[in-house]
Amino acid sequence: MNNIAAKLRARRAEARTRRALNRAIDTAATATVRQELIAISQARHTHMR
Repeated sequence: MNNIAAKLRARRAEARTRRALNRAIDTAATATVRQELIAISQARHTHMR
């Protein structure tokens, strides 16, 4: 049961991080900052799987 709970917590944390990053990309002050955030997002995505 603990393993299932841990997986759910990890999934929720990942979703929170994804939403926060998407919000940061949407509200980025400049195009350069937006591109850097997108690059960070893509780098994280490749390492998570």
